[in-house]
Amino acid sequence: MSHWIITPVVLPAMMAAFIVLMLRHHPLLQRVFSLAGTVALLAIAAGLAVQAADGTIMLYQLGHWAAPFGIVVVADRLATLFVLLTALLGVFVLLYAIGSGWDRRGRHFHALFQFQLMGIMGAFLTGDAFNLFVFFEVLLIASYGLMIHSGGARRFRVGVQYVVYNLLGSTLFLFALGTIYAETGTLNMADLAERIAAMPDGQTAGIRVASVLLILVFAVKAAILPLHFWLPSAYATAPAPVAALFAIMTKVGAYSIIRFYTLVFPPELAATQGLFGTWLLPAALLTLALGMIGVLASRRLDRLVAFSVIGSMGMLMSSIALFTPEGIAAALYYAVHSTFATAALFLLVDIVRERRRSHGVDLSAATPIPGGALIAGMYFAAAIAMAGLPPLSGFVGKLMILQAAFADPLVWWVWAVILSSSLVAVVGFARAGSLIFWKSHAAAGETSSASDPDDSQGAHELHDPPLDPPVLPFVAIGGILAAMVAITVFAGPLHRHFAATSAQLFDPEPYITRVLGTPGRKIAYEGDEKAAHSDAPAASEEAH
Repeated sequence: MSHWIITPVVLPAMMAAFIVLMLRHHPLLQRVFSLAGTVALLAIAAGLAVQAADGTIMLYQLGHWAAPFGIVVVADRLATLFVLLTALLGVFVLLYAIGSGWDRRGRHFHALFQFQLMGIMGAFLTGDAFNLFVFFEVLLIASYGLMIHSGGARRFRVGVQYVVYNLLGSTLFLFALGTIYAETGTLNMADLAERIAAMPDGQTAGIRVASVLLILVFAVKAAILPLHFWLPSAYATAPAPVAALFAIMTKVGAYSIIRFYTLVFPPELAATQGLFGTWLLPAALLTLALGMIGVLASRRLDRLVAFSVIGSMGMLMSSIALFTPEGIAAALYYAVHSTFATAALFLLVDIVRERRRSHGVDLSAATPIPGGALIAGMYFAAAIAMAGLPPLSGFVGKLMILQAAFADPLVWWVWAVILSSSLVAVVGFARAGSLIFWKSHAAAGETSSASDPDDSQGAHELHDPPLDPPVLPFVAIGGILAAMVAITVFAGPLHRHFAATSAQLFDPEPYITRVLGTPGRKIAYEGDEKAAHSDAPAASEEAH
C-alpha cells in the first residue's frame, strides 16, 4: 500500500496548517511555501496519473482498516485525471495571484487556497460517500473565505448568498446519505454498488428517492438549470484567482455524477431508469442555451464569462447525460478544455479591469488600455476556445460530443442546441472583444481629432494611466493557453486515454474487487434481513 495515494490530500492540509501557525506574519515566506507545495502537488499528481494510466486501481486504507468499515482512498484513471487537472490549474492560478498581488489584499489567502485544494483533491480520491460529503464541506468552507477575500460590501453580500445556496445543497446531500444508509447499512461506494445491485425490485423505493436527491445535489454543484442561479453573481464578484480556481469546482459536481451513476447506480439498475434521458439531458440542453443567451445579453465582461461557465457546464452535462462510453469519453475531454478556457477568461477579465480604469469591465467603448495588443490576443484565443471555433480544443470537444450523440433518440435536439448556441457564443464574445479592444481605438481617434493637436495634456488624457505590467500574470495566462494548445495537438492520444477511462467506469467489477478485496462477494436480501455471504474466514486463514 503506497502512501503516495493519500499525499494529494495530506500535503495541502499540512501546508495550510503550517502557513497559519508559522508564517502568518511573513507574506514572502507564505508565497514561497505555498507555491513550492503546489508544484510538489503537481509532481505527485502526475506520478499518480502515470501509474493509473495502464488501468491500475490504487487503494489506500487509512489505519489499515479494510472496507467497508474503514476509510479508503481510491485512485483510478478518472480520479487521477481530475487530481492532475486540479494541481496544474492550481499552479497557474497561484502564479497569477502572486504576480498580481491578489494574495496580499487580505489575510490567510494562501492557507485558504491550500485548504481549497485539499477539499477538491479529497472529493476526487475518496471511495466513501460520507467522506465525499466531508470533502465537499471542506472545499466549500475554504471557498467561503476566498469569496470575500479583500472585502467589499458587494462581495460580502454575494458571498452570503453563495453560502446559503450551498448550505441548502449540503442539507439535501445529508438527506440523501441518510436515506442510502437506512436502506443499505453502508456508505462505502464499492459496498453500495454490490448491495444496491442485489436488492429486489420491490424494495428500491428508498434508493430511487436517494438517487434523485443525489443528482439534485450534484446538479447544484454543477450549476444545472434550474439550480444555476447562484453562479453568475458569485463567479463574477469573486476575486479573479478565486474565480479561476472555481473553474474546477463545478467539475466536482460533474465528476460525482459520473462516479456515482456508473458505480453505485449503474445504467442497468431499475431504480434509476429514465433519470438521464428524461430529466438530465433536457435540463443540460436548456442550461447550455441559457448560458449562451446570457453571454450575448451581458453588459459586463465578468458576467459574460460567468454565463459562459453555465453554458460550458450545460455542454459538459449534455455529454454526460447521453450516458454511453462515447459520451463520457467526450465529456472528460471537454471538462479538461473548459476548465482551462474558463480560468484563462477570468484572469483576463481581471487584467482588463486593472488597466481599463475609466470604464472597468463594462462593455462600452473607452480609451485604449496599456498592453492592449497582448491582452486582446490572449482574449481572442480564450474566446475562440470557449465558443468552440477551430482550431482550438473547444472545437474538438464539441465534435466529440456531437459524434457521441448519434445513437441518442434526442440526437437532433442535441445537435440543434449545440450548434445554435455556438453561434450565439461567437456573436457574444465578438461583441465584447470589439467594444473593449477595437472600438476603444476608434473612440480615441475621434476624441483626438476633435481636440487641439498642440494640446499635449489632452492627448495624454486619452489613455488610462500607464501601468508597469507585471510579467507573472501573463506567464500564468500564457501557461493556461499553452495547455489548451497541447490538448488540441494531442487530442487523439488523449481521447484514447479517455475512452479507456470510460470503459473502466462502465466495468466497475475490478474497482469493487480492489476496494473490498473479496472477488465474487454477494449480498443476499431475505425479507427485511440483509446478510453478507463471503469467504471471509477462509480468506483470513489464507492471509494468516
